[in-house]
Amino acid sequence: MHFADAKGILSTKNGMNIYRGCTHGCIYCDSRSECYRFTHPFNDIEVKQNAPQLLEAALRSKRKRCMIGTGSMSDPYMHCEEKLGLTRRCLEIILKYGFGATVQTKSDRIMRDIGLLSEINKTAKSVVQMTLTTYEDDLCSIIEPNVCMTSRRFEVLCEMKKAGIPTIVWMTPILPFINDTEDNIRGLLDMCIQADVKGIICFDMGLTLREGSREYFYSALDRHFPGLKNKYAGLYGNAYEIPSPDSARLMRLFTDTCKRNGILCTPDECFRYLNEFPEQYQQMSFFDTD
Repeated sequence: MHFADAKGILSTKNGMNIYRGCTHGCIYCDSRSECYRFTHPFNDIEVKQNAPQLLEAALRSKRKRCMIGTGSMSDPYMHCEEKLGLTRRCLEIILKYGFGATVQTKSDRIMRDIGLLSEINKTAKSVVQMTLTTYEDDLCSIIEPNVCMTSRRFEVLCEMKKAGIPTIVWMTPILPFINDTEDNIRGLLDMCIQADVKGIICFDMGLTLREGSREYFYSALDRHFPGLKNKYAGLYGNAYEIPSPDSARLMRLFTDTCKRNGILCTPDECFRYLNEFPEQYQQMSFFDTD
């Protein structure tokens, strides 16, 4: 872990990454790709120590409230957040200025801030996004080794439901010949139904691989799934998109189940919901910034 002063914190779409890098060790992680130009080891987390100050300045100057997102590139609830608390400070600033928050994570550390997220949801809107890829915990511990298991993430989703906080699940990636089975997809969908999630993001049954992430993924296949790397190389070569051979059938199962249970199931629907800010809180009063 090392510290840096960032020049800015919000993207043009009002997203922020408080940390850069990750310690979860997920074997499929796209953020390891060379295109993101990391100048330090991926698990040596860069901490944007001035993130709260930058966020406060940015929100103070905004004329209209909106949703502020975090977690798209680096999980905001990695191990270092326990000590540093930068994510919590940023959520407090979001609450202070009446904005909405959407947080994407794989970690149950988000439970520390469930009360704060509930307050944001009362004054604006908060949405928790949780990644679920692998129904069986034993397999999850191989694919996503340094973060809480799927069963615990399901418990977090249920706690959010009790607190009235809406949730979106990222059911991606699905790895060919590893977790692209009907039993796995049905198990994950049953969890989502029980937790009453608002939507599920699933681009397809497969994954994407680029330079940097491909090498890391293949080394993990060698360790945990002997012979599978050669199968991938033979079928897909250096392709970016790596679809499951059973993608069409599994996507029909996914779509039919979601529609039958009133769950948003296209990326466009889910992203629209994530970005929607309640109209009654939209216009910022002059006095709100005092």
